Amino acid sequence: MKNGFSFLIVLVCSLYFGQQTTFKFDFGGNRVEKGFISITSTSKFDKKIGYGFMDISGLKSVDNGGNALIGDFITSDKPFYFSVVLPEGNYDIKLNLGDTKGSSETTVRVENRRLMLNDVRTKQGEVVEKQITVHVKDSIIRNQNGEKIGIVKLKPRERKYLHWDNLLTIEFNDKAPKVCSVIIQPNKTAKTIYLTGDSTVVDAQYEPWASWGQMLPYFFIPNEVVIANYAESGETLKAFEDRHRIDKVWNKIKPGDYLFIQFGHNDQKAGNSTKSGYRKRLKEWIQKAKQLGAIPVLVTSMNRRVFDENNNIVNTLDDFPDAMREIAKEEKVDLIDLNALSKTLFEAMGPEAAKKVFVYYPANAYPNQPNALADDTHFNPYGAYELAKCVVKSIVDQNLPLKKYISKIEKNFNPNKPDAVEKFHWLESIFMESLKPDGN
Repeated sequence: MKNGFSFLIVLVCSLYFGQQTTFKFDFGGNRVEKGFISITSTSKFDKKIGYGFMDISGLKSVDNGGNALIGDFITSDKPFYFSVVLPEGNYDIKLNLGDTKGSSETTVRVENRRLMLNDVRTKQGEVVEKQITVHVKDSIIRNQNGEKIGIVKLKPRERKYLHWDNLLTIEFNDKAPKVCSVIIQPNKTAKTIYLTGDSTVVDAQYEPWASWGQMLPYFFIPNEVVIANYAESGETLKAFEDRHRIDKVWNKIKPGDYLFIQFGHNDQKAGNSTKSGYRKRLKEWIQKAKQLGAIPVLVTSMNRRVFDENNNIVNTLDDFPDAMREIAKEEKVDLIDLNALSKTLFEAMGPEAAKKVFVYYPANAYPNQPNALADDTHFNPYGAYELAKCVVKSIVDQNLPLKKYISKIEKNFNPNKPDAVEKFHWLESIFMESLKPDGN
């Protein structure tokens, strides 16, 4: 009771002086580490309190005795989600994962299935501390004084997303996820990589859809770099401006941050060409980023799964990739040629095997899906992961400054030799939808 009362005082004070940004959660039974907030299997999310599990069904508290912090944990036989009310910003999250009397296997994703830790296994009796760095966002555009000056025009489907909801949501998944503690604190120093783009970049909420943008955080060293994904399905450069998505970025980006720009798939539709504002807008974004002290990086759009009779990829993106390559040279900015890398990747697989990176599934593979899914533009988690590795490879091969922030995980990827799909580790989240994203 005393711990709860103390926390209430802290919460009231924090609401009075500004929203709380630091939390220490002790997951498990009723024994609580000093200075920590107790989280048990019945701690259902309550907006008034500001934290809790999205769904408590199937949760189990286990107490092995011993150390109050790591001697107990929360586990479940299905993915479980823990949410915390947090103001927009970057946060370091320390996690104690494991079991002092058993083994564990945990994957951690945040918000819309953004991959942070994959298949963390602990041996019998082992508890490990892991750290991730997460960007939390809302749809309000603020000036330097924090005053509201506008809002991002969200699409109806975005209102269900877990990344515009003024919460940090952590997904714990895998065969034996065991969580002992979660510590959250602001990170004011990490370089932020802002991602702008379409459905091939967006943090997709629903299985089986995925993008390289939501896999990218896994490859960067936490604390030093954080990925802020502002991409959205169906967007063109013009739509990104019209909905004030880029205004949101301009009002947040700091000197030394990065702006990744990947558009083309949707820009080519409806009769658009590279001469109908595409080049002009790209150059304006590059110049604006530079004015703000940020570093723009252009990313060419990856290919679709369209092969000719010789099993070579056919360019279906008109001159958009070439236009971006030319602008990178003209403006003297770095270019990640994902268009070329994806061509190598898909041709190494061949027409049939390449279906394994796209959304190709038989009827009734997902809820409310009476017809087979056969999408040659959008990717499943395996495909998204392989494309993220292509992005990482380009950073490493070009020796870009970001290279020093890439973790050692699979640094030597070769798109001529794709990873075997059977070895890709991905247990599905609970959110599933057969409806394809906007754009094509």
